[in-house]
Amino acid sequence: MTFTLAIVGRPNVGKSTLFNRLVGKKLALVDDQPGVTRDLREGEGRIADLRFTVIDSAGLEEATDDSLQGRMRRLTERAVEMADVCLFMIDARAGVLPADEVFADILRKKNANVILAANKGEGKAADATILEAYALGLGEPIRMSAEHGEGMGELMDALRPIAEAHEEKAAADAPEIDVDVGEDDEDAPRIPTRAKPLQIAVVGRPNAGKSTLINKIIGEERLLTGPEAGITRDAISVLQDWGGVPMRIFDTAGMRKKAKVQEKLEKLSVSDGLRAVKFAEVVVVLLDVEIPFEQQDLRIADLAEREGRAVVVAINKWDVEDEKQTKLKELRESFERLLPQLRGAPLVTVSAKTGKGLDRLQQAIMRAHEVWNRRISTAQLNRWLTGMLEQHPPPAPGGKRIKMRYMTQVKTRPPAFVVMTSHPDLMPESYKRYLVNGLRVDFDMPGTPIRLYLRDQGDKNPYKDKKSSQPSRLSKHLKKGSS
Repeated sequence: MTFTLAIVGRPNVGKSTLFNRLVGKKLALVDDQPGVTRDLREGEGRIADLRFTVIDSAGLEEATDDSLQGRMRRLTERAVEMADVCLFMIDARAGVLPADEVFADILRKKNANVILAANKGEGKAADATILEAYALGLGEPIRMSAEHGEGMGELMDALRPIAEAHEEKAAADAPEIDVDVGEDDEDAPRIPTRAKPLQIAVVGRPNAGKSTLINKIIGEERLLTGPEAGITRDAISVLQDWGGVPMRIFDTAGMRKKAKVQEKLEKLSVSDGLRAVKFAEVVVVLLDVEIPFEQQDLRIADLAEREGRAVVVAINKWDVEDEKQTKLKELRESFERLLPQLRGAPLVTVSAKTGKGLDRLQQAIMRAHEVWNRRISTAQLNRWLTGMLEQHPPPAPGGKRIKMRYMTQVKTRPPAFVVMTSHPDLMPESYKRYLVNGLRVDFDMPGTPIRLYLRDQGDKNPYKDKKSSQPSRLSKHLKKGSS
């Protein structure tokens, strides 16, 4: 997980020139005419060993909200709020203008980490501006030239503490996944604590009711809601004891189909939601009962499964549904058909508006978390494997018989198993699915991602293909007889 750097400032101070230098490509248009950049451009930045996401923004201008410049300014201000650190650029040749003072005040309020840079600072003409820049109250300015690459070392020194702090925070927030297990490990899952709460991401399309649901869970109007789709722009986490269990709940921006993502800001919001999935242990996919299981819903659920997270599907706005029994049957059938990789995952009906069904949702989350931590002994697995092989032996592709001799669990969160077998490369996917589905049913692991790995057991005959330098006793005896 890398930190995000937003480059902001008045038009034509050199933001896009610096962006191109940091990403190592000419991705952003550069021109002497101000206002060339109108939206947000994102790239992978690099200074020496530092890696980060860099955002090139539209120039900050004092303009009315209804104008194009006003919309560009709002876009830039939201990028400032979402970024981990902002680089505020001024033009050292033009000096500190009144607009710079206004925007410096905005930045102090919107982002805790602001670095001041005086661009086009080559030559003695910029000396006076450097002194003026201290009055902006943003600390010592970095004297730089984006065009000529001057000041990159100073920028790296300013970014390094932020990068280290971000790495520490990411390590603290990151869930424990792919945990190695052995025969002596306990079967019980990790119990969530205040220091290490159970981490949940609520994801779904815009206007599915994610923020309303979380407000109902925490019992206060902490997150902005409304009838307009896409109000939430970035991932927000709240810490809450829910049903006596400490949980950190991430509310994420709505995820839409790429064709419908018109604003660059919404594209950033989608990537922010994807990051929230990676920080979660249990992902709640929230659907709208009136338009469930659209293509984007399926992609979100599939992403959570591929990331190895436990999944709970919640159908919201259940209070407005008239034919509840018929609708529930249709939803279950659609779920089984469209998401076979999550077969058996909890499907819960809720109303974020009234709070009905929240107790069932909490129980489903805890159940999914328990299954995600499931531990099965090697003895149980091998007895089960023997029965599965007798019931349905593996195929013999090309006349080569596949022998499966031994099975053990190697990880939890999610459960992962290794089967020692001959010719693992010839095993068809259909037989692997047969084993995975059997594990789900026989060991009560519905819905959770299951990883199954086949490994070559090696040849049991240590003398096969072994060329001995010593002649055998039989060859010696035959040699004597012939002589």
